[in-house]
Amino acid sequence: MSIAALRRSARATVSGFPGGFWWLWLSTLVNRTGAFVLTFLSLYLTQELGHSAWFAGLVVALHGLGGVVGSPLGGSLTDRWGRRPTMVAMHLAAAGCAALLAFVTSAWGVALVVLLMGVAMQAVRPAINAAIADLVPAAEVRRAYALNYWALNLGFAIAAIGGGAAALLGYHTLFLIDAAATVLCALIVFLRLPETRPEAATTPSTGKGSGKPRAESEVGIGTVLRDAPFRTLVTLNLLVCLVFTAPWIGLPLTMTAKGLDPSAYGVVIAVNGVVIVAFQLLVNRITDKRSPVMLLTVSSLLFAAGTGATALAGNSVAFAATVVVWTIGEMVHVPTNAAATARLAPEHARGRYQGVMGMSWSVAGFVAPVLAGWIVDGPGPVILWIACALIGAVAAVGYQTRLRSVLADADDDPKDPKAPKDPRDLRDPKDDIRGDGTGESADTGSRKGEGAPEPRAAVVATADATV
Repeated sequence: MSIAALRRSARATVSGFPGGFWWLWLSTLVNRTGAFVLTFLSLYLTQELGHSAWFAGLVVALHGLGGVVGSPLGGSLTDRWGRRPTMVAMHLAAAGCAALLAFVTSAWGVALVVLLMGVAMQAVRPAINAAIADLVPAAEVRRAYALNYWALNLGFAIAAIGGGAAALLGYHTLFLIDAAATVLCALIVFLRLPETRPEAATTPSTGKGSGKPRAESEVGIGTVLRDAPFRTLVTLNLLVCLVFTAPWIGLPLTMTAKGLDPSAYGVVIAVNGVVIVAFQLLVNRITDKRSPVMLLTVSSLLFAAGTGATALAGNSVAFAATVVVWTIGEMVHVPTNAAATARLAPEHARGRYQGVMGMSWSVAGFVAPVLAGWIVDGPGPVILWIACALIGAVAAVGYQTRLRSVLADADDDPKDPKAPKDPRDLRDPKDDIRGDGTGESADTGSRKGEGAPEPRAAVVATADATV
């Protein structure tokens, strides 16, 4: 492929988005570039404060537990307060927790701060995902989530490298830098990102004052959980998340049991970040416009194959190859799942839907490390990887049999007249990019004919998931 062709491909991958999206993208990059707490938390607890590895694992699990609360909380606030207020408030809360860690040294004080930090960090995710769905035309939502996920991993890679060098300044300094970066992220959102929450329809007034917004009166977390197709999507995502999280605990234990030096794990797991940063945009290009059910099925099978093959690996190269396989699954799954969530969510309840989906990531982040450690110590590593392969295969079958008809119309969704054409079909994409920053949604993303609705371990405990 020529240089000119590569440039055209890259331009098509990143063009066609409104200005508000790119400010949100920048805030994600800034936030993750300064994300030192999770990266170095276990080392800080064991080397600086002298706690046991067991206690360090408990504290990391508490961060995931905080996310179980934070995701639905953030989803509710996103729909009630708005996207921008929720992001600003939760970013500032996370910054405050990071700053506190520089001064709190008692064991349970640190544990409490990390728990609250987990709540704040996960509460912001639904607001980010809902804002992307508001800003970007429905046909381009998956590509937008993929670009935001790339920014998250690019920032994480920078943080891991820069933090390693900056650790010479001391862990307290790193935590303060983390707090400063998160405050800067909040400022970018506050100053440059428009509020994108759609206007809620109102019910007729039955007494004094105006009618109550229908979005608030009819949609709660319970309502979201009663949405059968979405509940299926969340359940299948939970299965995939369990498989995705297992290597972050089971892989180092497996490699050590094979007689490999602990430093080999650092090199092998670094492959994950390198592959994402280097190839996410290419994967976006290949998977663009593909069927969401097909992508979710393929990604589940890649997770199954990558983790299952870990049982057969015996050296660092083989282990690195397995990481490459499930990392490709990660690059396909994360943005596709976020886009499917936006697709199923009614416009006025996007925050709550994204919050419930984010909760599945947090539950996996809390449960998988415990189960993986128990299986490795008991039945053994081989059983862990066989179980991961089976769970991934079950998820793939579930996507094909339970969600094919539900998500099929995502491929045939008629474009809104206000939505821009595919930038690759335009002679001059700049003329058609919606850069007015109004945040007006080009597509509601809701289902037709519908009334009330039916982002790692220590270093990636948020996945961070959850996008």
